[in-house]
Amino acid sequence: MAGFTTPELVAAVSNAGALGALGGAMLPPDALREAIRAVRGLTEQPFAVNLFAPVEVGPVDPDAVERMQRELTPYREELGLGAPGQLRPPPPRVVDEQLAVIAEERVPVFSFTFGIPELAAVREAGCVILGSATTVAEAVELERAGVDAVVAQAFEAGGHRGTFLGPFERGLVGGIALVPQIVDRVRVPVVLAGALMDGRGIAAALALGAEGVQLGTAFLAAEEAGTPEAYRRLVSEAGEEATAITRAYTGRPGRAVRTRLIEHLETAGAEILPFPVQGALLLDIRQAATEQGVGDLLFLLAGQASGLSRRLPAGELVETLARETEAVLAGLTAVS
Repeated sequence: MAGFTTPELVAAVSNAGALGALGGAMLPPDALREAIRAVRGLTEQPFAVNLFAPVEVGPVDPDAVERMQRELTPYREELGLGAPGQLRPPPPRVVDEQLAVIAEERVPVFSFTFGIPELAAVREAGCVILGSATTVAEAVELERAGVDAVVAQAFEAGGHRGTFLGPFERGLVGGIALVPQIVDRVRVPVVLAGALMDGRGIAAALALGAEGVQLGTAFLAAEEAGTPEAYRRLVSEAGEEATAITRAYTGRPGRAVRTRLIEHLETAGAEILPFPVQGALLLDIRQAATEQGVGDLLFLLAGQASGLSRRLPAGELVETLARETEAVLAGLTAVS
């Protein structure tokens, strides 16, 4: 949810008794500090900040860039955009600076994905630390690194895949299979992420041994989220077969709603460039599509149960989820 988790959304979730999380990966250090302070101005409750672990980018073939630009030309013309400028190199590594901001601001909870960043500073600052795993081996590695809890990212989850040990295909494990196996191998608490949209899913996660859940897609439609209207509509209309894991938009595998842009790039024959270069090439298209409301040119990150979305204030959604979960658990107890 990087880009859509406004301070207002984070604070509303925390004020309702859950843990609001700020997707800070795309924010420069100064903007990250400003957003953290904005959250603090709206809540006295704990909240989290999430970052991407460093991703190394190797040399990029200029001919491959040119071939991809040719594939994107029709979409730029459709949106009234001019020819693209020269591709700028990926921004310098800022993860260390972002981590320094989190440590200096003493953010209550720090979470991360894509690997394992340097944790010494945030640990010394007293942050509770959560790392994302898509396999049992990754969960074990995170525990060795000293995390306080493991977020098990299931196959069903929307967003970029967090796999960091081996190819991402090995991390395509469903939540029902993933959570019990991680729970049996690590001593720290396990949190399930992936297609959880209501109390039924939350109760199921708890039954599997998770001690908590992480929801992203469910909050895309919240009133406080910074989600464009076209994004909200298309995600809420997406059925269980509407999403796919693709590298087409950013260069890193991520679950998103299928669109004509994704389908074209996956079949065009042009090489999809590595993360984050591919995303940099599509940035002007993404921005223009957002401004013009052309939803099927957006990168619509969403989980497999996005059709269960509800348009509610974030605090009301948290309260609804809690009531639903309690009702499901009570029903199961009554049956037994």
